[in-house]
Amino acid sequence: MNFLRILVFPVSLLYGIIMLIRNKMFDWGLLPSQTFKVPVISVGNLSVGGTGKTPHIEYLAEYLLDKYKVAILSRGYKRKTKGYLEANSASTVNDIGDEPFQYFKKYKNNVIIAVDGNRRRGISNILKNYPDTDVILLDDAFQHRYVKPALNILLTDYRNLFVNDYVLPTGYLREFRRGAKRADVLVVTKTPKVFSPIDKELILKQISKYLNKKILFSYIQYDKLQPVTKACKKKHPAKIKSVFLLTGIANTSPLEEYIKRISDEIYHLRYSDHHKYSKKDVEEIIRFYNEVFSGDKAIVTTEKDLMRLQNTELIDFFNNIPLYYLPIKIKFHENGDKKIKELVENLIT
Repeated sequence: MNFLRILVFPVSLLYGIIMLIRNKMFDWGLLPSQTFKVPVISVGNLSVGGTGKTPHIEYLAEYLLDKYKVAILSRGYKRKTKGYLEANSASTVNDIGDEPFQYFKKYKNNVIIAVDGNRRRGISNILKNYPDTDVILLDDAFQHRYVKPALNILLTDYRNLFVNDYVLPTGYLREFRRGAKRADVLVVTKTPKVFSPIDKELILKQISKYLNKKILFSYIQYDKLQPVTKACKKKHPAKIKSVFLLTGIANTSPLEEYIKRISDEIYHLRYSDHHKYSKKDVEEIIRFYNEVFSGDKAIVTTEKDLMRLQNTELIDFFNNIPLYYLPIKIKFHENGDKKIKELVENLIT
């Protein structure tokens, strides 16, 4: 912990106590926590961003949508609209936020996508407009206790376990570590694909102090690079000599490691999480790209970053540049896939 973080530790302590009192008020019934007639599954974390909520929501949606009427409700972080809003073909990133926009682009009308900072109101509107809804997935709602989910899934990053972190602003936690006890399932995300049993046991030992319920381990499976612009020379290249990695996400470490395996050199163009790209940003990106001499080079971005570029006029600036995005999927170690599906099925059937 550096000096500045030590200096603000009293602020972290005060903030943590405020959150603790708030949680106790929900526990004691002094603040209302509403349940609903359909199963509500919350996917969230204790920390600020970077644990992989979006691909885990997609994992659940893709499993469920063939058999059930599924809705995803998000607050729509950094959107320019207010209140309850449903995604449709006219929606933009500014209307609903990058993650809900990504969900809609992927699932279209096969999944109801809605945004509302007030989750109780959002769920009520979904059920009013779509009374045949079978299950609602809440994106990033672990601290939104006005809704009591039927299944509370907590995520923690393998490289930054909540047990080793501190409350804001000293660390990145939104509340004290003991908040993990509210979870029904904890998923340690972004683990290595080849996962040491010794490493696993060490993590279980650390976490068991806070949570003795189901603890699962997931990892990211990267798919083939997908072309975005007509300048892409190959449809799904296995390797690119020089990759210009364009990211505006919280945790880029696993992605960087993967890109290093499929390229000879990497230039990381890093922006803050949910960064809203400007014309100036794009001009600087392209200028830097053009300054580097290489016979085989391309810009690679994440699916979430692409949502913030593709729905604006900025995407046209990349017309003459090979631009790819890298899709990802969630996989579970051992029988984690079976366990989480059984939990979900038991709620709905």
